[in-house]
Amino acid sequence: MIKYNLKCKNKHEFESWFADSKEFERLKSKKIIECTFCGTKLIEKSIMSPNILSKDEKNHNSVGSKNFKKIREDLIKMRNFVEKNFEYVGENFPSEVRNVYYDKKKNKNIYGKATPEETEELKEEGIELTSIPWIDNKRDN
Repeated sequence: MIKYNLKCKNKHEFESWFADSKEFERLKSKKIIECTFCGTKLIEKSIMSPNILSKDEKNHNSVGSKNFKKIREDLIKMRNFVEKNFEYVGENFPSEVRNVYYDKKKNKNIYGKATPEETEELKEEGIELTSIPWIDNKRDN
């Protein structure tokens, strides 16, 4: 997984996770990535600085702990956004996403569960999906 800082044509900045850089480019070219603030699909990667640690920092557990907490917070924000803005269809996800895909008039945001086999079948039909790490959103710090 790789996290990119993204910027839309309206200069909104946000972060998103991708399996790798090729996935970002593929989703961008198909105009699947959109700004979380304004919905535009004209997205670019913004300049990122690598996280370079000294030998002492690598050995210091608090750095890893802080990074883990930040990633966890980002994933909780993502989950909250999805739960607020998408309809949960549960195990019916494969059939519901087909309904949305093939009936171009139905434009709704959905999320749910699919097996790896169902996901592969949907991809073979040309239906693009995005998987996100779904972590417990309870704050147990």
